[in-house]
This record gives sequence, structure tokens and C-alpha cells, in this order.
Amino acid sequence: MMQYIPTKALLIFSILFMFTGGVSAQNYVEGKHYKRIDQEKAIDGDNIEVLEFFWYGCPHCYSFEPFISKWKKDKPANVEFVRVPATFQALWVLHARAYYAFQLLGVGEKIHPKFFSEIHNKKNYMKTFDALAIFAQENGVDRTEFIDAMNSFTVESNARKAQKLVNSYKLSGVPAIAVNGKYMVSASMAGSYENMIRIMNFLIKKETANAATAHQPVAAQGS
Repeated sequence: MMQYIPTKALLIFSILFMFTGGVSAQNYVEGKHYKRIDQEKAIDGDNIEVLEFFWYGCPHCYSFEPFISKWKKDKPANVEFVRVPATFQALWVLHARAYYAFQLLGVGEKIHPKFFSEIHNKKNYMKTFDALAIFAQENGVDRTEFIDAMNSFTVESNARKAQKLVNSYKLSGVPAIAVNGKYMVSASMAGSYENMIRIMNFLIKKETANAATAHQPVAAQGS
């Protein structure tokens, strides 16, 4: 008896095949190339969640940025990508608030690479609120609107959520990638930025396969 495959399951299988290109991926080893998070995080919705933890002042994050940006352009349709600014120190918190302020103003994607470049190429570390306001104005953002955004409840709330994620994932350094609330990938474990992307893709494939299995219809009894 022919079994009906739900459209949702068929879509997941299609994404999985497209993602692998019909070729089995290299098997990476848990505990060596990536680690499982001690307490898995609940993920809302059916998409695979990918979090990138970063700090604008981190040279390794700056070096990793071209790799993750290239991946983001062609990411699988079932992946939700979220940047999370780390908040280990006061300056990191200030930069995190600026990240969310630019997002709130709708210029986050445009400003993101410029923020990195301002620090690492121009050596302007923007350690004060005023320095950030000047940077915003120089890049076409109204100074008053930026200041209002920095002081807004939305930015305050998002910065607090970022802090909670940093604590919840027991983050020890950046850049780091969390996949679907279950796995963490770091440059030190991966060995290179290219491998970070490869291992992240491997874990996305793994989670996509798990989702496909979960959505398979139960075989009918009898004929």
C-alpha cells in the first residue's frame, strides 16, 4: 500500500538532498570537532537555529566574518541564522547595544561590516557612547535617532537576552557557533574557519535528517 508523505516531510527531504548534493558528508567526531551542549535549549518552530556569538573587537571574529557572511547568502531554507553579540565586559556590552540599535533602525546589515572595519582597519575602538554616535553619523545614521535607539527598551531587552544566551550556553570565547540548541562549534576545536563552516553544515545536515525522520508518516497496518 502506497504511503502518503506529508508536504512538510517532502520539503525537509528535498532540503536535505540539496544540502548534501547527494554525497555523504564527512563524519565529524563529537568531543573532538564540536561539543554537545550540557543542557539542550528549547528551539521554537521547525527551522534549524544557528547562533553566531561574536564581538566586534575580536580579531578572530573579524577574520571569520567573510566565511559566515558567504555562508549566510546561500544558507539552507530551513535554517534560521541569528547573530548574538557576546557581553563578557563593559565594552562588549556597549558594542552589543550598538549592534541592536543599528538593527532597530533597519541598517544592521549595512553597518555590520563597517563596524568591524572601523575597529580593525581604522583602529577606532569606539570605547564610548559618543564615539559610537559619531561613527553612526559618519555612516549615514541620524545621530539623535541612534542615541534614542541605544536608550530604547527594545535595545535594552535584546542586550539582556544576549547576556542570558551567553550565560546559558556557557560561552567561553568567540567566535562560536551554536546549532539548534544542541551543539557548539569553535575555531579551536574546528582547527580553521573553513572547518567551522564545514562542521556547522554537518550538524545542520544531522539536525535536518533528524527532523525528516520525525516527520515520516507511521506505516499503515495491513493493506
